[in-house]
Amino acid sequence: MFGFGQDIGIDLGTATVIAFVKGKGIVLREPSVVAIDSHTGDVLAVGKEARRMLGRTPGNITATRPLREGVISNYTVTEKMLKYFIGKIGGKTLFAPRIMICIPSQVTEVEKRAVIDAATQAGARKVYLIEEPIAAAIGAGIDISKPCGNMVVDIGGGTTDIAVISLGGPVVHTSIKIAGDKFDEAIVKYIKRKHNMMIGERTAEELKVNIGCVYPKIQDLEMDIRGRDLLTGLPKTITIHSSEMQEALMEPAMSIVDAVHSVLERTPPELAADISDKGIYMTGGGCLVDGLDKLLQEKTGINIMIAQDAVSCVALGTGKALDNLDSLDGKNKIR
Repeated sequence: MFGFGQDIGIDLGTATVIAFVKGKGIVLREPSVVAIDSHTGDVLAVGKEARRMLGRTPGNITATRPLREGVISNYTVTEKMLKYFIGKIGGKTLFAPRIMICIPSQVTEVEKRAVIDAATQAGARKVYLIEEPIAAAIGAGIDISKPCGNMVVDIGGGTTDIAVISLGGPVVHTSIKIAGDKFDEAIVKYIKRKHNMMIGERTAEELKVNIGCVYPKIQDLEMDIRGRDLLTGLPKTITIHSSEMQEALMEPAMSIVDAVHSVLERTPPELAADISDKGIYMTGGGCLVDGLDKLLQEKTGINIMIAQDAVSCVALGTGKALDNLDSLDGKNKIR
């Protein structure tokens, strides 16, 4: 049950929603998937249950991901999903919670407003927004208030946010729509092109997690997958090797490396010196693709560190930022 001043921090991710409650830590980690009855518009399942339905639903049920590439693509479904999660965290309460939500660093005013409206409709008393790289840096344990440069590369499901942070704010930043989902898409395309076989996004994700890599492995791993043969139309099983995964994932991985490069090129020299001294921090679930840190280190010549709890970094940072809610200035506060 919420107290009056109960605050929630939400990492509203394209792939996963992670919620942090002040005093309790991370209380919820669910896939951002909603299953809806297309005739009545009723929500049938949210989170883990809905994710199991992806690609396996009859005509009257749609399992969708209401966030695409870091922004809300389906407003009503996002609102219903938030309402469900907020209810799950707090149950029935007398007071609506204050909520801080993470957003990619380059979203438009319209996209910001959509997040605020969805959270307000879902039952928030007040909504605050925080940029993902800032939250990721706080969550990774970096003291961002000092006048020295820290670089964070946050690779989520829909977007990769890259920022050089000094004195509590981003100095140079960019956000590209290439992240975990694009890795999955690249795997689907590769299997289709190379093996004439169609696989679903869940199978692609399993491949990415289990044997995916973007840097040569010492030992070539393999995994059996099932899909539909495009020539015969029948189900078939094939064995995929991690060396093939490297080939499949190289293009999106290099796009991330290029984006990091372009941010470094625009970084003021003093801050660039700090970064080459301290290294670059990687956060987000997407940075766990095997070898991505090695690839980035090789291409930039800068030491790369993966944050301790990379997946939850943004949510943890949002949670820590909740402590400063009362001192937030008017421009971040949206009533």
